[in-house]
Amino acid sequence: MRKLTLRLLTKLPAVYMANGLIIIIGLFIYGVIGSIFIMHLNLVDSIYYSVITMATVGYGDYTPHTGIQKIFATTLAIAGVALLAYVFNMMLTSFQEKMNQVSKGARKMKAINDMDDYYVLCGFGRVGKVVFDELTQRNQNVIVIDKDEEACGSIEENDSVVVIQEDATESDLISQLAGDKCNSVIISIGDDVVNLFIVLTVRETNQDTWIVSRASKLENIPRLRKAGADKIVSPEVIGGKDLYYESTRPHVLRLTVKHSSDEILDEFKIISKHGCTLETIDYHIPGVETPLKRKIKTMNLEDGKRYDNYLKTHPDAKAALDNLYNASYNIHSHLISGPDRATFDKLIEDLEKQEEIIGKNLTDKEIVKITRKNLKI
Repeated sequence: MRKLTLRLLTKLPAVYMANGLIIIIGLFIYGVIGSIFIMHLNLVDSIYYSVITMATVGYGDYTPHTGIQKIFATTLAIAGVALLAYVFNMMLTSFQEKMNQVSKGARKMKAINDMDDYYVLCGFGRVGKVVFDELTQRNQNVIVIDKDEEACGSIEENDSVVVIQEDATESDLISQLAGDKCNSVIISIGDDVVNLFIVLTVRETNQDTWIVSRASKLENIPRLRKAGADKIVSPEVIGGKDLYYESTRPHVLRLTVKHSSDEILDEFKIISKHGCTLETIDYHIPGVETPLKRKIKTMNLEDGKRYDNYLKTHPDAKAALDNLYNASYNIHSHLISGPDRATFDKLIEDLEKQEEIIGKNLTDKEIVKITRKNLKI
């Protein structure tokens, strides 16, 4: 504790130290000059009298007699007391600020240690905010690192969100966070040089970490790839949401299945049970390579129940959906995001009991070859 106190006190803000020093020197000069011309002391005695009066010691060996001398002594003593109060308050305030920072940092590290897994997001600018929203909508744990105080202050922290106001290029914290519990490091800073440095820092100490980096300029993509980034995304081409999809690529599954519209809720119950998110549904028309795509983006079972109830109470909507299923011979693909590959294995195992699974991560070309068999020529 003693060492910590000394370290904090030696890091007082320079502006406070400079102001305090200027005030002390100014008051001391005032005391010496006043002691010479008002108290009629020599230089040595003036220095002595100024110090003991400013320090409110007052040994009494020099006593003011005239009115002007008493006013001078009073002002010097009051200024000395005010100076002591200022210096003490400055030190106490700075000490409290430092202690608060240390305490807050300890709380943040405890919150991080309590997380089973998380994503590290470097940069909370325009693109970073989009990535952050995509992650939090899926109840993912997120650690945001940004040096901008205003940006960090705009984020509401909770058990799943930790904000660290720090320059990721000036600390080894990013290397520590990119360990075994880190799903992915997402670098969304607008400066490619900074992104390159962070990629090198993370890759140097964490060979297996999945790194996704933003590239503001297309010509920097090869440099970032050589530095160790697994995926490089240029917002010029695809935008912020794809940063999320690329970062979770090891945990995104495209599952091509076959079942009727009456089994939708049962299927969604299984997906929701495993904590996965149904991102999109692609309906494959036989012979047509480009599927019909529907964005779903939900893991809430209540959404599935509401949709099932809607179909039951709206026969026209149910008939339209049945026509779509019939046109695709009940073959469609789900894009599903989840926490890890082990969860996908369990998900597939349960789905196989419910419906026919045609394949995993099939391309549109592979699927069109399968559906073409249903064409009646």
